[in-house]
Amino acid sequence: MNRISFTVLAAAMALAPLLGKAQSFPEKPITFVVPFAAGTATDQIARALGNQITAETRQAVIIDNRAGASGFIASQNVAKAAPDGYTVLITTNTTHAANEHLFKKLPYDPVKDFAPITGLGKGGQIMVVEPNFPAKNVAEFLALAKKEPGKYSFGSGSSSSRMAGELLQQMADIKLLHVPYKSNTLAVTDLLGGQISMMITDTATGLPQVKAGKLRALGMSSASRSPLAPDVPTIAESGVKGYEMGYWFAAYAPAKTPSSVVSRLNELLVKAAKSDAARAAFYEPTGTEVFTTSPEEMAKFQAGESQKWGRIVKSAGIQAE
Repeated sequence: MNRISFTVLAAAMALAPLLGKAQSFPEKPITFVVPFAAGTATDQIARALGNQITAETRQAVIIDNRAGASGFIASQNVAKAAPDGYTVLITTNTTHAANEHLFKKLPYDPVKDFAPITGLGKGGQIMVVEPNFPAKNVAEFLALAKKEPGKYSFGSGSSSSRMAGELLQQMADIKLLHVPYKSNTLAVTDLLGGQISMMITDTATGLPQVKAGKLRALGMSSASRSPLAPDVPTIAESGVKGYEMGYWFAAYAPAKTPSSVVSRLNELLVKAAKSDAARAAFYEPTGTEVFTTSPEEMAKFQAGESQKWGRIVKSAGIQAE
């Protein structure tokens, strides 16, 4: 056997155990760690995809909600988990694009501590108030805010929600009081009770409340109107020209997870996201766009998003905490 043939054979023998491991994966339940509370959009997409993966592999997918601290708790948990593919972070731009610009020090590195698996979805947000709030549309809300700077507040339970409010202040030249929450669902609860004036939240969280008559929609943060709420104008067309703010979902494994296992997880998650069942359970009801990538594409997308969120934070004059 010549040297080249021996080298090829040795490489194939070294790769064989990894290939076998990937082909048999998963052999036990997978845990999806979610940085936000049950009922949030991230929780909903995790459950929808988990159900499909269970149907595909006959292995349970456990949803582990670790809400709080702007996603620090969940991200740190996955970063320190065994790199075997059985612990996956289902997260958003909050933990992997915004936090590094909002906090002076993170207990995790959004790049070095994780192996990107795939993007999962993209969506817009909805600006909502409680039904008795005096403003009936975005223009009226802005008029009230300009008349009495600092009187009105906005709540947020994610970086996307917070940045949407910060960007509105910046572009509309108004001053609002920011009230932070552990999750958007908790902020909605206080909005329903009149403790805060307004919030811009993901459609999965806000739109059901609007359709139930518990909240009033003022505008959409996306560039175009949502097919789920075609009568609700965008914030941009309501007088804040150029306004646009969205969010995305993605999946990450701990760093050093074997590439063969990451590829298998990518295969499972992409297939689940594109399934009719997941579309019916999450994507269509929430107006979320299916957004899947290769691990390499997700890494490049994340890098670009981090730069974009950094610019927004800087322009808003937000000091890192």
